[in-house]
Amino acid sequence: MKNTIAFLLFLLSTTLLAQDITGAWNGLLSVPGTKMRITINITKSDKGYLGTMDSPDQNVKGIPVPVVLYENNILAFSIPDAGIDYRGNYDGNIFKGTFTQNNYPIPLDLGRDEIKIQAPKRPQEPVKPYPYHSEDITFKNEKAGISLAGTLTLPKKEGNFPAVILISGSGPQNRDEELLGHKPFLVLADHLTKNGIAVLRYDDRGTGSSQGSFTKATTQDFATDTEAALAYLKTRKEINKNKIGLAGHSEGGTIAPIVAVGHPDVAFIVLLAGTAIPGDELMLLQNYLLGKANGMPDDELKKLGAINKKIYDAIKLETDAKALKPKLQDIFEKDLKPLFISKGVPQAQVTQYINVQISELISPWYSNFIRYNPQSVLEKVKCPILALNGEKDLQVAPVANLDAIKRATEKSGNKKVLTKQLPGLNHLFQESTTGSPSEYQEIEQTFSPAALNEISTWILKQI
Repeated sequence: MKNTIAFLLFLLSTTLLAQDITGAWNGLLSVPGTKMRITINITKSDKGYLGTMDSPDQNVKGIPVPVVLYENNILAFSIPDAGIDYRGNYDGNIFKGTFTQNNYPIPLDLGRDEIKIQAPKRPQEPVKPYPYHSEDITFKNEKAGISLAGTLTLPKKEGNFPAVILISGSGPQNRDEELLGHKPFLVLADHLTKNGIAVLRYDDRGTGSSQGSFTKATTQDFATDTEAALAYLKTRKEINKNKIGLAGHSEGGTIAPIVAVGHPDVAFIVLLAGTAIPGDELMLLQNYLLGKANGMPDDELKKLGAINKKIYDAIKLETDAKALKPKLQDIFEKDLKPLFISKGVPQAQVTQYINVQISELISPWYSNFIRYNPQSVLEKVKCPILALNGEKDLQVAPVANLDAIKRATEKSGNKKVLTKQLPGLNHLFQESTTGSPSEYQEIEQTFSPAALNEISTWILKQI
């Protein structure tokens, strides 16, 4: 899970005032396999500085930055909800600074000049004019009281077609599920539409042109957005109401079964690296696989695994966020803090890091995700299921999740289930060398043609 970059940083300084720093500050984050532009837009009010953050390469704009502090040529800003913090020293018209991702320090210098980077080669992206009809649409989620925006593609402007709704993975995603220069849902929608299948893809709530709050929502809330997309498709004369299916990637593969169980008229579901084991087990596996791929020694992997298990157990046992916070604090202080101190990390920085981590762990989405077990819902799905995983997926372990899908569907008696592990593919269904997220941006391919054909061939057999 978590197929977008999650920033877990800590605030390194405070206080206020000095020269005029209002306006846009631009920087380039360089992490293994990835370069990503960041813009901080700073304004000033009677109460001090405020700001917003843009991530142009993720097509994300206007993220509120509630804490912006400046004094003695030191700039610090923080986005507590996302665990983002920064500190930089003003030096010759540039803030030279550092932020940390998952306790990994990354240099970030901010200057006034706009940064332009060469667009990566993405040969699979379709180019207009498309050989099919495409229109931007909006639909209403009545339960949430929000409007969602998306794109509907039809094989032809007139006709009556089977349809698929695409459901994105975790993290704020636009309708193309855009990340690291790739647009997987644009490529998938193009392929399916060319094969006679209408496709609706939409911006997550609070993202792109969709309304609502992303940070306050849970997986179950996102399921209501998909239900609203389903209701919208049923109003379109071009859509065959008896042949509407769902295709979800990563967390989207958890959402699709929820919607299918609540709406028996869903014709089929496609789970693309869909999660099928309890959230805590998934994260323990993910942390281990990613840590091992990054060269972490086995003894450290075991130590961190044991600490994470304590944390996840606490989240599962205590459902009240206020009561959970001190319990997590105790685990971090007793188990994780000594580990950081032994590595030479300053105590003040460890404290700030712990506070950010706890804030994320008690958030509605994360705590719900850790407690949720997809098995109980999968056991109730009656429609046909296609479940695909890449052999080299390090985020959603293929064997564990595909086996869990088999067990759940066997228990329910659903005979219309196909599970498949695709050789050489990573979490994004790219042909990859190691499967590490550090490769995602470097790979020119957005979506393996073999995976695309698996999906379209199977859907066409269902309809």
